[in-house]
Amino acid sequence: METGSSSEFDEGLTLRNGKRHNPVPARVEPFVPKTDHNPRELRSWAKRTGFVSDYSGEAGTSASEKFDGVGLNLERNHEQKKGGTSPKIEIDPILGRTRRDRGNEIQPENGSTRDAATRADNERALNLGIENQKKHPFGGNGNANGVVNRESNGHGTSTVAPVPEVKKEEEDMAEGDVKVNMYPEGEGPGEGGGWQRPPGLKCGLRENPGFVLLIYYGLQHYLSLAGSLIFIPLIMVPAMGGTDKDTATVISTMLFVSGITTILHSYFGTRLPLVQGSSFVYLAPALVIINAQEYRNLTEHKFRHIMRELQGAIIVGSIFQCILGFSGLMSLLLRLINPIVVAPTVAAVGLAFFSYGFPQAGNCIEISIPLIALVLIFTLYLRGISIFGHHIFRIYAVPLSVTIIWIYASFLTAGGAYNYKGCSPNIPSSNILNDACRRHAYTMKYCRTDVSNALSTAAWVRFPYPLQWGIPIFHFRTSIIMIIVSLVASVDSVGTYHTASLRVNSRAPTPGVVGRGIAVEGFCSILAGIWGTGTGSTTLTENMHTIDITKVANRKVVELGAALLILFSFLGKVGALLASIPLALAASVLCFMWALTAALGLSTLQYGQSSSFRNITIVGVSLFLGLSVPAYFQQYQPVTALILPSYLIPYAAASSGPFNTGLEQLDFAVNALLSMNMVVTLLVAFILDNTVPGSRQERGVYVWSRAEDLSADPSSPSEYSLPKKVGWCCCRAKCLGV
Repeated sequence: METGSSSEFDEGLTLRNGKRHNPVPARVEPFVPKTDHNPRELRSWAKRTGFVSDYSGEAGTSASEKFDGVGLNLERNHEQKKGGTSPKIEIDPILGRTRRDRGNEIQPENGSTRDAATRADNERALNLGIENQKKHPFGGNGNANGVVNRESNGHGTSTVAPVPEVKKEEEDMAEGDVKVNMYPEGEGPGEGGGWQRPPGLKCGLRENPGFVLLIYYGLQHYLSLAGSLIFIPLIMVPAMGGTDKDTATVISTMLFVSGITTILHSYFGTRLPLVQGSSFVYLAPALVIINAQEYRNLTEHKFRHIMRELQGAIIVGSIFQCILGFSGLMSLLLRLINPIVVAPTVAAVGLAFFSYGFPQAGNCIEISIPLIALVLIFTLYLRGISIFGHHIFRIYAVPLSVTIIWIYASFLTAGGAYNYKGCSPNIPSSNILNDACRRHAYTMKYCRTDVSNALSTAAWVRFPYPLQWGIPIFHFRTSIIMIIVSLVASVDSVGTYHTASLRVNSRAPTPGVVGRGIAVEGFCSILAGIWGTGTGSTTLTENMHTIDITKVANRKVVELGAALLILFSFLGKVGALLASIPLALAASVLCFMWALTAALGLSTLQYGQSSSFRNITIVGVSLFLGLSVPAYFQQYQPVTALILPSYLIPYAAASSGPFNTGLEQLDFAVNALLSMNMVVTLLVAFILDNTVPGSRQERGVYVWSRAEDLSADPSSPSEYSLPKKVGWCCCRAKCLGV
């Protein structure tokens, strides 16, 4: 509420009949009924979306012109008789807390020393607002927000803000004292001055539900991520010429590395409950390298040679990611990465595999169609059904569907549905000379559950060790590809960090914490390259969907689940069992996972103005060009296309693309990058969003916390702080958010 001088205020209180209004001080009722005004709802919405109001109390002035676009300062000016500097109370729009004083701002005076005339003016203004509220139930001049406007000889517009209902304990306060409720209704400071866990979560960030529940929640958390953790090797290893035993070994290695990197990120990264693992971001570049012309005709040790090539490229790209995070460059890059850039980029990661998904699943429609239908029924139609207090159909949609259809496929196999006279399920070595068997080769390979010999050949106990495939091979062309891909993975992780902080924490991480998380991800990808998973390690985007479903956002749960993954990786039969999943079944699950990745990417648009024509145009153009430009490069099919399956031909463009300078290494790198959907989408969205004019609110600029705010606010102990011993060693590294 803004007030002018005493004489100006009296002038504004003159009624139409010329008489002055001198009301008797009375108890102030709320301008807006409590049922119509829920501060907790507004605060939670602002906290989720990062919304910053563009409205200020002065006519014709926007908040972005007066204040910094990140925060919204709500001022209450109390004019002194002799004219003095007006005190200011600054409130964070996301958290609803008062900020600490900065600069030379004057602290509000004690109520006992306030001027009596100023109190009388305030009381008269409040009573006048009550009368105007009765005349205009929805606010002065039809304003639905309950703001009362008055005109006073051309002095501008003054606002009278709604006053909360006076509670009993507030009546005992001294006259003139102001009580500010810094917490929303029903919430308060948690233990140690921190915030309590957000409503709806079964297990908050720092809660300890007990060891038994930790195991249960840990298994629950990772079972819902099974599709992202185990199905990538089922695509890559056969394309690399690997055997079923190789597939089982890669799956076990991937489980081991995922467990190690998740624990490292939980302790030394952002410290958010995020799962690290092999992301689909690295799948497309891996397929491009796998289908390079020089590797197509390899017959001896083809799998090991390609794996060593991938290892070298991943290590170089991960070193670049480490430098990006530890040097502080990521903090500068964060100013240019916004939801309008993240949304189409992540969506393009999922949309890039449309040519692989159902064409592979369609090889056995009696398995793929029921599986896709069952996943959709569980996640959409049965999502509200609770059994013993647990929404099992939402939590375990993928593992339940896979188990049911796998058993169904086993019955079909045992019943002879895929038996053909004179044909062996050992495909294709025993059937290449038989035309009749060749016609049924794909059906037996994709549908039968007994095709894989991984279970019979895998050892019971096996320890994944570094450099198990040999010494990595380093080439310039593949290194350049993985450097750009690591940048895409960093953009993906930035959006995930922000979303995770809104799900489980009261404040977004600082740019230093984000840089530290990216640096630790780069180090984890180096480990993935040394151990040989075939892909880098990054934060799984699907983790946000898992937190929403399971309502479990505890750091210890993720760490214990990671420890269980490490334990399972030592059991060779576990990896072999997962490697024996029928390929049509795996492709069907990936159809859902890739669709979910695209949807989660587009959901990032909620942090900006999704109805803005500027944003609609940027996202639409980025996605279209991100799909169309690679299609232009992929039309240059290799001469030896006959030896490649049809779904792998688009990834062979790097060797035969239109870019030709005579430098083979450079030509391969440029053709490969421009044939990948996510790279083109990121490039177009990044350029457009940072060159087309738009307000911070329209662009949905990510609001990151400041280190001084986290350290100075006693009600918010930093959940991002490193462990004490590590933090002491890195106390001088300010760029890491320590």
